[in-house]
Amino acid sequence: MRIGILGGGVIARLILEHLARGELGDFEVCAIVGRNAGSRGRPLAQQYGVPFVTGLDALLAQKPEAVIEAASHDAVREFAAPLLERGISVILLSGGALCDDALRARLERLAAEKRTLLYVPSGGIGGLDALKAVCVAGADEVEIAVTKPPAAWKDIPYVERLGIDLDRLAGATTLFDGTARAGVPHFPANVNIAAVLSMAGIGFDRTRLKVVADPALKFNTHYINIRGRTGTISIKFESVPSPDNPKTAMLACYSALAALRAFGSPVRYGT
Repeated sequence: MRIGILGGGVIARLILEHLARGELGDFEVCAIVGRNAGSRGRPLAQQYGVPFVTGLDALLAQKPEAVIEAASHDAVREFAAPLLERGISVILLSGGALCDDALRARLERLAAEKRTLLYVPSGGIGGLDALKAVCVAGADEVEIAVTKPPAAWKDIPYVERLGIDLDRLAGATTLFDGTARAGVPHFPANVNIAAVLSMAGIGFDRTRLKVVADPALKFNTHYINIRGRTGTISIKFESVPSPDNPKTAMLACYSALAALRAFGSPVRYGT
C-alpha cells in the first residue's frame, strides 16, 4: 500500500525507520508533505529517498492509497476532506481538530459515502475499548487530567495569556479545568488525547478536561476516570516525552505505528 505522510517530525521518522527495518508490513511511503520548501520534512525525505512535496495536488500526483496526518489541526482542515472525497483513507492524529462539529460531520459523511476509512488512533492514552463498552451500557461521567512538565506548555498563546511563569512554578498548577469542548482548542498540540476520549465516549460537552503543569513530573502523566452502569474505571498513564518534542508522548508516536500496522492487517485484537 502506498502511503503519504503529512508532517516531517518524529512520527514520520519513526514510520520510515520501522519500514526500513521491515517491521510494519507491506507499505511504501510515496510522499512526505511539508508546509513549504523549508520544512524539516525535506531533509528527512532526502535521507530515506522519499519524494518531498508541498500542497494537495503534489500529494495526489504521488497516488497515495492512505495518508497519515501527523502535522497539525490546520493540516486536518486542509487535507482530510479532499483526500476522503477521492477515496483515500486518512489516519488522523491531530484529533483535536474534530472538536469542530461541522468538520467532523463532514469527514464522517465523506468516509461513509466514499466507503473509505477515517481512522483516529488512541494516541497517548488507552482504554478506549472499555470506554466504548461502558457507553453502550450507559456512561455517567468521563474525565481526563492531562498533566505534563512545564516545558510542554510553553509557547502556547492561551497559557501566555494566563500570565503564568512556567519556569518558576512552586508546584502543580492548573491551566484549565472545564469541558473538553472549551479546553481542547486552547492546546492544539497537547491534548488531542482529550478529543479522542470525547469522540470515543460521551462527547466534547460532557467529557471533563483538566490541564496541569507540574514541575515535579518527569513523565507526561494522564489520569482517566469513567463511571457508568458497568462500574468505575480509573487509569493512569506515565508516558516518556518525545526527546524531539516534549509536547508529545512517545506512546502517542508509537500509537501511529500501531495504527498503521492494524490498518494493513485482516486480524485485530481489541480496538
